[in-house]
Amino acid sequence: MDHPVPDPDFATPYIDIDEWRDLPAHHRYIHGGFTGTDTRFSLYFPPEQDYRGRFFQHITPVPDSEHLAQRATGREDKIGFAFSSGAYFLETNGGGSPATPEGGADPTVTAYRANAAAAQYSRDIARRLYGDHRPYGYAYGGSGGGYRTIGGAESTDGVWDGFVPYVIGSPMAIPNVFAVRMHAQRILRHSLDRIADAADAGSRRAVDADLTGEERDALAEVTGMGFPVRSWFGHRTMGFHAFGALYPHIRTVDPAYFEDYWTTPGYLGADPAASVHRDRVSHRSRTTGTLTREQATAYGIPDHRAAGTPHGGVDEAFKGSGGDGSCVVAVAVPGLPADALIQGADLLVITGSAAGARATVTGFHGDVAVLDTPDRDGALAGLEPGDTVEIDNSAFLAAQTYHRHQVPDPSYPVWDRFRRPDGSPLYPQRPLLLGPLFTEAASGHLPTGRFTGKMIVVSCLLDREAFPWQADWYRGRVREHFGDRTDDHFRLWYVDHALHGDDEAQEHPTRTVSYLGVLHQALRELSAWVETGRPPAAATRYIVEDGQVHVPAGAAERLGVQPVVTLTADGTDRAEIAAGQPVTLKAVAETPPGAGLIVSLAWDFDGSGEFTDTADPDPATAVTVERDHVFTEPGTYFVTARVTSQPDGDPVTPYARIDNLARVRVIVG
Repeated sequence: MDHPVPDPDFATPYIDIDEWRDLPAHHRYIHGGFTGTDTRFSLYFPPEQDYRGRFFQHITPVPDSEHLAQRATGREDKIGFAFSSGAYFLETNGGGSPATPEGGADPTVTAYRANAAAAQYSRDIARRLYGDHRPYGYAYGGSGGGYRTIGGAESTDGVWDGFVPYVIGSPMAIPNVFAVRMHAQRILRHSLDRIADAADAGSRRAVDADLTGEERDALAEVTGMGFPVRSWFGHRTMGFHAFGALYPHIRTVDPAYFEDYWTTPGYLGADPAASVHRDRVSHRSRTTGTLTREQATAYGIPDHRAAGTPHGGVDEAFKGSGGDGSCVVAVAVPGLPADALIQGADLLVITGSAAGARATVTGFHGDVAVLDTPDRDGALAGLEPGDTVEIDNSAFLAAQTYHRHQVPDPSYPVWDRFRRPDGSPLYPQRPLLLGPLFTEAASGHLPTGRFTGKMIVVSCLLDREAFPWQADWYRGRVREHFGDRTDDHFRLWYVDHALHGDDEAQEHPTRTVSYLGVLHQALRELSAWVETGRPPAAATRYIVEDGQVHVPAGAAERLGVQPVVTLTADGTDRAEIAAGQPVTLKAVAETPPGAGLIVSLAWDFDGSGEFTDTADPDPATAVTVERDHVFTEPGTYFVTARVTSQPDGDPVTPYARIDNLARVRVIVG
């Protein structure tokens, strides 16, 4: 459909900036909005000689600024990538404040209507700039933006021609994937280092070796629900991600749960023998004051990501606060036991002018409780030294097994562990399934798999927030709709060794890779599929067993677009040698059929993640590199080989560079 029906709520667009700019490249920048709405947009048009009749539109996880792309560099540069692909780039603020599961704003506005209105109007501007034509349009977004991208795909016709949703959840994702993860993090917190090591290269131990019965059950539960076992290496800094923001919605929609959890048989908290009672905290004391970001930094509270500890840091708490240094980010709470489990606890103000205020705690630094988010609304502004505050983690603990009481229909087999043989639930069930409420608030409706155009879904095998099986769940809905025609409209590409965030820099670069290059290739192959009929690379082959997604070992069998690399040390994944004795390392890399050429192979020997030793082979579909290395000091070392492919074999371009890695364990005596 070349001319979709205009949305009457977005009938009057306006432009308030129209100028040429030179960063990140020479382009015409246009900013505007729609009269009577909160929607704003930014458009970046390349010079006419670089334009090939298409646009890329990035959709953020939640409504956000329309200026985000201006800040990106390197492989994250969405504007530069669009220009290099013959496209102009569009982003919006998503229409303003999003809807919530409790109701409020019309969810369709922020889910897809604001983005769709901007996409349609951008074509009018493109015609004025480049002459009469219909630009092809491609929307892409990850996490919550994946929900919103799918919402737009399934709720509009003719606005966009293709879609790349990535790291997507299912309608049962929220809050359940976070709940089960937090439950496991609590019970397994003293054993996660051993579990991570057992899941790493060259281990000779089972991941559940030496666990207690309770720990083994918790590991089986979270693994069966889909948490990737190989991803536990990040347990020290993964925190609770979005769970701190999500669980207050559970309290609002289902307040009775938090009483039932501690009092009603069938809930974990009602079992007097459960370890949750050991970890329950209710601590009152008189505060000695509050800290702003500047004060907290001066106090020495570290960024927990840099410190490598499970405690929250002021930088994390302040993130997204808009730069207002007057916000309270931490509260002094003397006397809390040093081993108290307070991540996610409520900080309640009991006395004083701020009485009744509530905030979520992300961690402690000494006697200082660090808030999950800054006190931007000023609820704690009146908190004074001497006022009584309470730290209570009862509700947060209760939320961690909410998934047991949210058993959905059989299309979600990961919940089968919570069903009896006759299909009935093992545990008491809540009146509502909250996951669909969260999903509808994000995407405007529940995913059906019915869309027009083409779609490539990108999912990551180490994703701790959007468990990988959920992409397969959506593929099932697509297949229900398209049947034998599914391959004419849809692809699912899995990316190994990749996490949730679409960042170039990786916190654990010897364990993980960025998937930005896969997104680049998906958008380029999608546009060719739509505009010329040339099919993209084949879907990844995989199986789902007990909540875990498994892919074949070889590139020719795995398919998709990511290269595969295997690494051996003296012929296996574990070598034991003497100090000063050389070890022979062999890396074999290959690309799936038609997916590009290997352009780089880099080594890390010391775990620093610097990859300073790089081989630049002639671009080829398969590359083998063998070398000796000597470790002079005793210890256990993990050697990593990182391989990069590029669809055109271009070793210089920052775009569509697709990485993978492999590790071996070398024990030096």
